[in-house]
Amino acid sequence: MKVTKEIKTLQYDELKVRLEDFKKELLKHHIKAAAGASAVNPGKYKQTKKNIARVLTLMSQKRV
Repeated sequence: MKVTKEIKTLQYDELKVRLEDFKKELLKHHIKAAAGASAVNPGKYKQTKKNIARVLTLMSQKRV
């Protein structure tokens, strides 16, 4: 919930930066899974995907 409130206050350019951060984080999760390492927190993967969707939604709303 904290991330959602924070994201809603950002401008379009700041959302782009935040999107890249979330994508990098998701990539790290993919790399860990591919390497066979056990995930420290499996829920973090799902939460990161949701955060990416939130940012994309807000970007599309602010672009209009």
